[in-house]
Amino acid sequence: MNRDQLLDKFDREIEKSGIRIKDADQLKVLDNVFDEVTLLALYKLVHKKKLSEIGGSISTGKEANVFYAMDENRPVALKIYRIQSANFNTMNQYLAGDPRFSSVRGSRKEIIFAWTRKEYANLKRAYEAGLPVPEALHFDRNILIMDFAGEGERAYPQIRLVGLEEPENTYQEILTFIDRLFNEASLVHGDLSEYNILWDGEHPVVIDMGQSVTPDHPRAGAFLMRDIKNINRYFGKYTKVEDEVALFRRIVGEKRLVP
Repeated sequence: MNRDQLLDKFDREIEKSGIRIKDADQLKVLDNVFDEVTLLALYKLVHKKKLSEIGGSISTGKEANVFYAMDENRPVALKIYRIQSANFNTMNQYLAGDPRFSSVRGSRKEIIFAWTRKEYANLKRAYEAGLPVPEALHFDRNILIMDFAGEGERAYPQIRLVGLEEPENTYQEILTFIDRLFNEASLVHGDLSEYNILWDGEHPVVIDMGQSVTPDHPRAGAFLMRDIKNINRYFGKYTKVEDEVALFRRIVGEKRLVP
């Protein structure tokens, strides 16, 4: 079944299910996002009634596009990893060193499917530890559905776009997040910066956890130090920051982890 046939089948299923698509023409022209694999995954999610409305684009990143959507109960974010243009080599490096996914081998498509499962698993871990991340709800192939971090149909802004009234307090909240993520969820974010921390009006919300690794990943220490340096670099413009090595040692405690 080619893409056009899948798209027709998807359209029929959408119509039969009463699911509303906003900006449908926009969706159909995004060939690099809505390829055959993605349409099939989307079709399955619609068939399982995991979506009731698909809206417009929230963001376009290096690896994925995120769309506003609805399930039967609430707004959700529909994250679609682009199979043709995602950074296959970078993803493979993060997967290969993670004991949970180190056995994953194969094509670009299989790596991206594993990456989607990995982000789902990481978000689940962090959310269940009570950390401020979106709740992961469902996944299929290269599609992840999670709770929508925003109000109305607008996503929360990145902290870099917000004039924080108390940057010292926010800095400490994010350090607490890094610490609890490591010690309570057994994860290192691995790419934490002002670009993937949102601001809900009162507190930070952390997103983009596909690359997050467990502490036994061979580069977990380096990733943790990079997260600390990124946060210090950004907040150092607005408030006094703590010593990076001291922060690292405080977080890892007695664990044998080197930066």
